[in-house]
Order: sequence, then structure tokens, then C-alpha cells
Amino acid sequence: MAYQLLFFNASVQADIQDWPTQIFASFVRIAEQMEVSGPNLGLPYTKAMGGGLFEIRARGLEGIDRAFFCCVKDQKILVLHGFIKKTQTTPRRELRLAIKRMKEVKNA
Repeated sequence: MAYQLLFFNASVQADIQDWPTQIFASFVRIAEQMEVSGPNLGLPYTKAMGGGLFEIRARGLEGIDRAFFCCVKDQKILVLHGFIKKTQTTPRRELRLAIKRMKEVKNA
């Protein structure tokens, strides 16, 4: 059974669609592969962040962007938050927002 990729809300989807062209294309390629093969693609495409949170690691000539996601029932992959990565480490603020949204979804 195929997976379905959904966004937390329209704002998350719009933010990711506004990423630079090559990075967004990388995100789309990874997302399409996740819909076919499931969310656990592994490095360099996806990475487990712990506690059921994962990240999509999109990159292009313009830089690196990340999108956090979790898996919910019925083979659904939910993209919780996307951001432009400017440092080696993931900013705590971005991680906290993704964790907060994941808890909202899991406890709903």
C-alpha cells in the first residue's frame, strides 16, 4: 500500500513551496520516493530525530533546507514544519515547533 504525504497546514505547505527551486525539487523527489517506499529512506534523504520525529534533508545549489515529519495512522506521512538551514546544527526553536505540532497531532 502506498503512503500519502500531507502537510500540517497550508502555511507549512506554502513555506516549503517557496524554497529555492533546486531545493524544492529535491524535497519533491524525496517526498515522491517516500510515498512509494515509505518514510524510512535513511541518509542522505531522511534522518530520525528521536521520539517519532524525522527530517527530510533537501539540498540544492542554493543551500540546505529541512522539513520535519512524523508518521500517523493509515500510512500517512505528515510534514510538520520546514525551514532554511543556515548552521550545522538544527536550531532549537525549529525543533521545538515541530515537536509541539507532532504532539498536537498524536494527541488529537
